[in-house]
Amino acid sequence: MALERLTGLVAFARAGSVGSYAAAARALGISPSAVSKSVQRLEQRLGVSLFTRTTRSLMLTPEGRELHERALKLLKDAEAIEQVAMAARSEPSGTLRVAASLPIGIHLIAPALPAFCHLNPKVTVDLRLNDQIVDMVEQGIDVAVRVGDLADSRLLSRKLAPHRLCAFASPAYLAERGTPTHPDRLDGHDTIGLRYQSTGQVFRWPFRIGERTIEIVPRSNVIVDASDALIAALAAGAGIGMAATFAAAPHVERGELVPVLSEYSVERHNITALWPESRRTNPAVRAFVVQLQRTFQARMTTVEPFGKPPP
Repeated sequence: MALERLTGLVAFARAGSVGSYAAAARALGISPSAVSKSVQRLEQRLGVSLFTRTTRSLMLTPEGRELHERALKLLKDAEAIEQVAMAARSEPSGTLRVAASLPIGIHLIAPALPAFCHLNPKVTVDLRLNDQIVDMVEQGIDVAVRVGDLADSRLLSRKLAPHRLCAFASPAYLAERGTPTHPDRLDGHDTIGLRYQSTGQVFRWPFRIGERTIEIVPRSNVIVDASDALIAALAAGAGIGMAATFAAAPHVERGELVPVLSEYSVERHNITALWPESRRTNPAVRAFVVQLQRTFQARMTTVEPFGKPPP
């Protein structure tokens, strides 16, 4: 089989999985036009239309659906060959595709990259930040870092570090409106809510009261769908909001935010690194997960005092 035809099958398999040439191009590390041309040449050779194209969508035709599973198997076999070759070299190398949410990527992963790259100079890190949960297997992601419950049994995982959730506000807001002393005193305060991009649900604020944890959804004047936007609004004096201490820590250190109700803050153990079974022996994946665990544990230790309740 000609190499060009194999290239077309790989492009077709990825585009069929992710639903667009642009997303397929990002996964494969090539341009959207290269994906489009490869698929078009494949269609010409096969004599069938593989996709129905509109300005907004890319859908498999009946013939395309029939061929897609076989093309996807070819793609997975090619990736498996690549992983075996990488494992045989033993030294971490190649491109490592990492997916994470914006706050995790900005505050925890990005600061860890210089040390990782210094230790592993033959690895190129392709970091992709998005609050939407991606299909790692279909999109060719090597490692993902997620917050929350895990449902994909095809993935291997490792817990990274606990993190604390605490309410914060600016000193100016608290000077004007007062500081609540109990979660039930939040009524009458301006609050900022967070909506998950992945589900559309509003984040429920957890508080530890005695031996139990309660969750509330305050009536908020403003709701945003990115945690960095929430923290920026809080630092500007918009009210009280809840955030992970690792995301709020730089603003606390600069005096722009202070913890509120910290004695009721809650610790969570749901930041997890995940990778597909096919990446089990990949040296770059192993090295990156180890580096992540060390970095996360060190980072959480430095920010813990901002939200840790008294003993």
